[in-house]
Amino acid sequence: MARTQTTPSTTETKAPDFIAWHVQQKGEKSYWNKVGASWKHKDGKGMTLQLETLPINGRIVLRVPSDNTEGTEGARS
Repeated sequence: MARTQTTPSTTETKAPDFIAWHVQQKGEKSYWNKVGASWKHKDGKGMTLQLETLPINGRIVLRVPSDNTEGTEGARS
């Protein structure tokens, strides 16, 4: 038997608390690529990390979202 939801869903999309970046060092430059996001739990005792891709090398850095996150991907000195 299928379950049906009798009350309308009132969940609204919440902006992420952190953006997950894959950082890879190549010589003097580091390359940052957005790989996911994370949200804090309501009870303050943890967070959920949702990755769109899983890097096999480098490191994952969680940073507070900024207004210009779309323009920050790529090489950094």
